[in-house]
Amino acid sequence: MTDKILELIDKKYALVPKSVGDFKTFRAKGMTFVCEAFYAEGLGHVSVMRAKGFFGLMKMDTLVIAPTQKDLPLLSYDRIYAMGNDTLIIELYDTMGENKPELTSMDALKAKYAHLPERFAEGEEPAHWYDGIRLPQTTSKKGKKGNTADFDAYTLDYVSAYLALDADACDKDLKIARTEIYATGLITQGGPATDVFKQEFGEEKTGEIIRGVLFGTK
Repeated sequence: MTDKILELIDKKYALVPKSVGDFKTFRAKGMTFVCEAFYAEGLGHVSVMRAKGFFGLMKMDTLVIAPTQKDLPLLSYDRIYAMGNDTLIIELYDTMGENKPELTSMDALKAKYAHLPERFAEGEEPAHWYDGIRLPQTTSKKGKKGNTADFDAYTLDYVSAYLALDADACDKDLKIARTEIYATGLITQGGPATDVFKQEFGEEKTGEIIRGVLFGTK
């Protein structure tokens, strides 16, 4: 699925590979991570981190779109396959200026796929430090292998709708600064993958992964 997302992006914003240095492949907590990063012409930074572990019983793909040329929200896609479960998380974070794009198409899409099993029952999702900047168009689903085809369709529709949003051009430095606020929060206040990296590598090296590879702010 991650490759199909990259194909969607590449059709509208040509992807140019970027170096990820020593983080092309690394291991942490029994998982092997493989990273890629791209410059999407006219859009900004795109990154992919694929992880496998526990004798192939767990696979996790992360893809981040961190716009620096269009004033779109930051998009983070996570797909986790573990123990027969399929989890889909697509989050939008507000790194935008005052003239925000209209997101009604994303709301309509979320309603279209509302029948798919949710990751959390209403009111049961735990609080997070980033809740204040995470947009309501975020989606979080969890099902079994039988849900995978529908989760895939939802993913491609979601990313297509995101790429079709009408957004203004933006100041690159200001956009990076807003993205850096979120990246720094992950490093200092935590996140699932960030916590794993901090335990394995410490905060400085984790910062290199988060800022340099995933979000492209450094």
